[in-house]
Amino acid sequence: MTYCLGIKVASGLVAIADRRLTSGTEVSSNRKISVHEVENHSLFIMTSGLRSVRDKAITYFKEVISERDQSFNKLYKAVNAFGEQVKRVAQEDKASIIASGLNFNLNAIVGGQLENDEEHKLFMLYPEGNWVEVDQGSPFKIIGNSGYGKPLLFRNLSYETSMPDALKIGFLAFDATRVSANDVDYPLDVVIYPKDSFHMTEYRLEKEDMDEISHQWSALLSNSVRKLPSYWMDPIFEKVRSVKL
Repeated sequence: MTYCLGIKVASGLVAIADRRLTSGTEVSSNRKISVHEVENHSLFIMTSGLRSVRDKAITYFKEVISERDQSFNKLYKAVNAFGEQVKRVAQEDKASIIASGLNFNLNAIVGGQLENDEEHKLFMLYPEGNWVEVDQGSPFKIIGNSGYGKPLLFRNLSYETSMPDALKIGFLAFDATRVSANDVDYPLDVVIYPKDSFHMTEYRLEKEDMDEISHQWSALLSNSVRKLPSYWMDPIFEKVRSVKL
């Protein structure tokens, strides 16, 4: 399993991806986000699914980028090209993967901005090679272990959220997943893309970097629970007490 989150807000893009890989009882670490930049072409790709499928599709895509980069003047064209490579890998390997009892399950989040894009873009690409674009109504996508972090994102994230706050909320969504699932963990790769900058900034967060923030968040949550009004529970416990009598 994995955890990759892409966020699109008015001022830019935020992407975070854990590095944990699990295979049976074996645990290792590997990068799940790749960045491709050439002049006014700037994009990242995050993937979840079988590592062998991911590595092959990314390798094929890098070859396409080196040969045809100038033909991609909008991000959706590059996403189409990556989708073609995913379908190419499916043609080559899907039958044998399924025959071995595994699933061909490569999902990807692609974000960035190319020279003719009027703004930064974020896309979700499915194993079949088709995609959807992230819009202002729901400004994020998660691939991998997606259930635990979504409530926090839905409650707190909007298109007008600042990039620092988007990263903060994104980290808390990752932290909620990390403490709930043993297949998601540090290190955490972060990519920041300010609108119209054509440059991705990459950073890696280790567990020791974020322990204090995680503990503070847990304490704030615990304190908030205690401070919540309890009047709505009074009729319930009055009924409990009356039954005991």
